[in-house]
Amino acid sequence: MNIKKIYMDSNALLEGHFLLSSGNHSNYYLQSAKVLENPKLAEMLAKELAKQILDYALKVDCVCSPAIGGILAGYELARALGVRFIFTERVNGVMNLRRGFSINKNENILICEDIVTTGGSAVESAECVKNLGANIVAFAALANRGFCKRVNSKLEQKIECKIPNNIPFFALEDFLFEMYNPNKCPMCSNGSTAIKPGSRGN
Repeated sequence: MNIKKIYMDSNALLEGHFLLSSGNHSNYYLQSAKVLENPKLAEMLAKELAKQILDYALKVDCVCSPAIGGILAGYELARALGVRFIFTERVNGVMNLRRGFSINKNENILICEDIVTTGGSAVESAECVKNLGANIVAFAALANRGFCKRVNSKLEQKIECKIPNNIPFFALEDFLFEMYNPNKCPMCSNGSTAIKPGSRGN
């Protein structure tokens, strides 16, 4: 499965001048919502991701995603794995489990995002459910920005990655783009203004 082609064909690989959630700038942006708006495509990608997880022989009881970006990817992955799905959301900047969702003690939970850059939101979600008694067995995403080392990839984990290296991380593809500190961004130097097309901070 050519994941990069799927993103390009879905107009989900954007080129321009973008402000990332990390605060850095990039000339490329992955907009997974454009891929996931097609239910059949979302199902196909989730099944491919589920295959990796099942091959790893993990016991997963539940998939949990951080709202809002990870919800569609996480729901489809839970459906492919045949387990329940929940999501966390920020309240006053702090990740919480709401809407009547609950955690069973020692429940094996996989945290799923649409895209992982450093994994900050995924780790926040993991800490939230872990504090309620969950056992975090894995992290997963459709796309990996290359800071974290995924299963079956030769890329090394970078210091910026927040996902623990003792927990497996699954993703369908690595997307490696240049990122710039705002003070050293060549696009800013040329007079361009970064835009934020993502789900947070708009």
